[in-house]
Amino acid sequence: MSKKRPSKNEPEKENTAESVITTNREAGRDYFIIESIEAGIMLVGCEVKSLREGGANLSGAFARFDKEELYLYSLHISPYTMGNRENPDPLRVRKLLLHRNQLEKLRARVQEKGLTLVPLKMYFTRGIAKIHLGLCRGKVHGDRRQDVKKKDIHREIDRAMKSRNRK
Repeated sequence: MSKKRPSKNEPEKENTAESVITTNREAGRDYFIIESIEAGIMLVGCEVKSLREGGANLSGAFARFDKEELYLYSLHISPYTMGNRENPDPLRVRKLLLHRNQLEKLRARVQEKGLTLVPLKMYFTRGIAKIHLGLCRGKVHGDRRQDVKKKDIHREIDRAMKSRNRK
């Protein structure tokens, strides 16, 4: 079989393009992100087609070690609209794919007090679904207040700079 070549009018698609499926906006608000890592995710059935439709929700999701493997809990992938009655459970536990040495390093870091693994972003890279995991420490109420104050200060500085440049 021969590959179909794009015509002169049709741009050639890049295989390295990254298309974001969903992001976890709550993670930046609720956690200090110490380190991040990319992991593959084991999917079944029509889950990939559902992800291509944008049917995923990362809020409340977390990763945890079970024996020697890393699993993702509470990731909601909506059933595929054109699927049949054998669509997998939307909240099922999904295995994350990492190299053994990466798993061992993460396990050692997670055992430190107060650290957890939170998915930050889900995307496709060269047609393969990936999860961007963050090694995080939870924020307390005072930390969140400080973040809001910093944002307000930066916003005021930007406004002052814009008004000064206009004069």
